[in-house]
Amino acid sequence: MTYHKGLVLDFGGVLTTPLFPAALAFEKRAGLPEGTLLNALYLDPEMVRRTEELERGTLTQTQWNTAAAERLGIAPDNLMGRIFADLRPEVSLIAAAAAARRAGVRVGILSNSVGTRPWNLYAGYDLDYDAVVISEDHGLRKPEPEIFRLVLKSLDLTADQCVFVDDTEQYLAPAAELGFATVHAKEPRRTIAELEELLGVPLAAES
Repeated sequence: MTYHKGLVLDFGGVLTTPLFPAALAFEKRAGLPEGTLLNALYLDPEMVRRTEELERGTLTQTQWNTAAAERLGIAPDNLMGRIFADLRPEVSLIAAAAAARRAGVRVGILSNSVGTRPWNLYAGYDLDYDAVVISEDHGLRKPEPEIFRLVLKSLDLTADQCVFVDDTEQYLAPAAELGFATVHAKEPRRTIAELEELLGVPLAAES
């Protein structure tokens, strides 16, 4: 078997704990009925458009906060940060990425940004990887092919040499069409086990 030489990781929901439980916890804190965020922000076409603009860097996080707060009927101050306040580092995946690099695998981050002010998703994390591509820095967003090609260029690898990991399933098929092997990040141990098979190196921490 030919093992892959590169690993491309999403950030939020892969190197952090899952996004959905954090959003549910926010709804409870804010006194909102369960499902309010999904309906008001992610199923509303106008908010979907604004979120895509945020990811491309053409809308600020503060502007997104204001628009989202209007739909939710709550205060806009640092709304993105409040929604995802419960996110924590996914230690096992961070350690797996480090183990992959030590084994000679080139590791890159490919993340759809949510802006960095007033809340910075990446604050406190070590982003010392072989490539870091944040969508707003390039005016592109997943699943556009161009942003995948950017991270490949930075890694100096081809898609068929790389594995792409994301918690958002809809981004996997476009990556696979380019030639990536793909892993849907649902549960860290399962994700790490799949990566070990694809990369041919041990990644799990010893118990």
